[in-house]
Amino acid sequence: MDGLSRRKMLFTGGALGALGALSAASPAQARSLWTWSPSGSVAGTGAGLDPQWVWDEEADPVLAAVLDRGDVPAVNAALRTWTRNDQPLPDGLPADLRSFMEQARRLPDWADPGKLQAAAQFTKKKGIYTGALYGLGSGLMSTAIPREARAVYYSKGGAAMKDRIAKTAQLGYDVGDLYAYQPQGGMIVTAVRTRLVHAAVRHLLPQSPNWSQTSGGQQVPISQADIMVTWHSLATFVMRKLKDWKVPISSAEADGFLHVWQVTAHMLGVLDEYIPASWEEAEAQSRQVLDPILAATPEGKELTQVLLGIVAQLDAGLTRPLISAFARYTLGDRTGDLIGLEQEPFWEPLISAAWPLLVAFREGLIPLPLIPTAAWTVEEAIRKFVLLFLSEGRPISLDIPDTNRPS
Repeated sequence: MDGLSRRKMLFTGGALGALGALSAASPAQARSLWTWSPSGSVAGTGAGLDPQWVWDEEADPVLAAVLDRGDVPAVNAALRTWTRNDQPLPDGLPADLRSFMEQARRLPDWADPGKLQAAAQFTKKKGIYTGALYGLGSGLMSTAIPREARAVYYSKGGAAMKDRIAKTAQLGYDVGDLYAYQPQGGMIVTAVRTRLVHAAVRHLLPQSPNWSQTSGGQQVPISQADIMVTWHSLATFVMRKLKDWKVPISSAEADGFLHVWQVTAHMLGVLDEYIPASWEEAEAQSRQVLDPILAATPEGKELTQVLLGIVAQLDAGLTRPLISAFARYTLGDRTGDLIGLEQEPFWEPLISAAWPLLVAFREGLIPLPLIPTAAWTVEEAIRKFVLLFLSEGRPISLDIPDTNRPS
């Protein structure tokens, strides 16, 4: 069971968590009609338009202009110096981009500092579970979301998956950081730069003949619906599994975890009328936009094997059979089959029996003095090691792409 220790599971979470957040692609052809009501959103009202046909009216024309002018290299160089929420925007940005970013970096009026602090405390106590679920749950689930898998595969980052995962791991790390949206944190920076990447991909990817031939008829990627599909594969999926695992969570912690993801959706450019106001509404929306569209694709299966190979490098004890077995335990056999996970007759029953006992054992330790702090210190060190490993010692930078994946 050493391979299932919280340290090693957190390796996986740091490596794969939030894969979809940088690529955020859309549902398959089997998507349901949009019937979710904006009355269940944080806005409480809205036009009720199908988010499949809504993109980012503020970011898209700005990034298209940046790309068309050939400004991307200079912009990326300038943005590499922007790392903290409280920093002013760097010099050297084009005027239209600067104007957009000054607006985009503002938190919504409904952001609640108390709930964001509760989210930090939730991550401090439950980070081992969210790390495991982001990694061997959400990260691998993204390869069963057809348009998401294809958008990852055919965009520029698909040719260098280790670098791509390092960048997506940065977003997952920043969401769970204790200071995520505080001045000394970095989540505002990460969210705004991710939004810029999304807008650039929307401009570039339709020019890729490979993506156009496999996009299922979608002419422009990363719609509002697509981002919410990825959102549910992260936030809603994680909360659902925590309940399945009988992890005790207070109402304040659950509300805080939801709120940090609500704020993150807004900061990624999602309209408030599409952001669920409660976990009940999140479940209802997820059942409509995520659950029915999981399917197998050649691109998704290939990405699965690449991801599993990268994670297996993080620790000799995290063997491929063990990783596949835990992913099947987390995702279920249907999704495991869709993405091509091997059946593991030795590990699967062992994990099914042992993981609930590990959860119960860990939760029994939480009330003891210093245990949460000690656990967080170790897990934080591991998270940072994962980012260092994936970046090969180089600073991680969410650069705006200026081309698609080379042929």
